[in-house]
Formats: sequence, structure tokens, C-alpha cells
Amino acid sequence: MSVGSPEWYGHRPEVRSVSAALVPVGQTAPMDDDGTVEPVDGAAGRWFEELPVGLVVRHALTRTVTETDNLMFCALTHNPQPLHLDATFAAATEFGERLVNSLFTLGLVVGVSVGDTTLGTTVANLGFDESTFPAPVFIGDTLRFETEVVAARASGSRPDAGIVTFEHRAHNQRDELVCRTRRNALMRRRP
Repeated sequence: MSVGSPEWYGHRPEVRSVSAALVPVGQTAPMDDDGTVEPVDGAAGRWFEELPVGLVVRHALTRTVTETDNLMFCALTHNPQPLHLDATFAAATEFGERLVNSLFTLGLVVGVSVGDTTLGTTVANLGFDESTFPAPVFIGDTLRFETEVVAARASGSRPDAGIVTFEHRAHNQRDELVCRTRRNALMRRRP
């Protein structure tokens, strides 16, 4: 089974532990009695049962937004807004420079969360309740991300799934909140 193959997407890596507690990601793997290191598979998404209300996941991945990111996203989405693309135009605005396309920011805040929350464990994205951009993102800003579970309930029509509302947030290097969005996802229960 190779990464990206159809079989891989339904695969949940085995996590081994020495005791009843799971080995946290990013910690040293336990050693067997003979001194060999016991392998620990990388993190994957969480099952519905692993997403209690109040859980906050601080994602390790950070991202510096580049001019190429902004230019390519605008080109791929056919968005010719000069506020994103034209340095002379943007310099004359209240922002004084080009803004990163907010839909790129939205995609990034959700995309970064996938590995720690829904990778291989989601059935479907059900929609977004609200998205806000309280501060602009500029080219060169470095963003950090976190996700909070704000609601969770069993599905009324699918006994093998539940509905989770995630609040995804991004902050820049000045610790300003630049994006907040609420997303509903249909999540698989543990098999």
C-alpha cells in the first residue's frame, strides 16, 4: 500500500505504546529491553470519539505566505483583484501594500488542520457556518494555526458517524488573529 493509493486513504496507522497511555507525537519512542527503538507511526486524523468538545489542537506546522502563493492562487481562481496583485494600486489603499487573497488564507487554515484532525477519518465536509478575517494577511507574514472542537453530536442517520464543528484559527507573527472559521464535518466513528 503506497501513500496516495485508494487503500491508503482508509488506513489508520497503528500506534504502539508501552503502557495504557499512547505515546504522544513528537516524543521519543520507547525502547525495548534489548535497547532497540520501537517504531511509532506518524499522526493521522482523529475518530469521532477522539474529538471531545473543548479539545484544542495547536498545529505544529507554520507557514510564511509568499508572493508566489498569492499570485498563483489568484491566477488559479481567476481573481484579478488589484488589491492582491498590483503593488502600485495597493500602495494607494488604506493598507499600503498588497493583501493576500483571503480565500487562500481560509484554505490554508483548514488545510493545515487536516493531518491532526480529519486525515482518513472524515466522511465529508458539511459546510462552513462563519468565516471572519479580523486582520489582513500580507506577503511575508508567518501564520500559526489552531483548531478547537466547539460542538460534537452523534449523527441521527448514520450510526457509524458523528458531526463535529471545528473552529479553525490563524494568527500572524504579531499574534493578531487573521482568520477564524467554523466548519462542520461528518466524522467516522472508530471501527
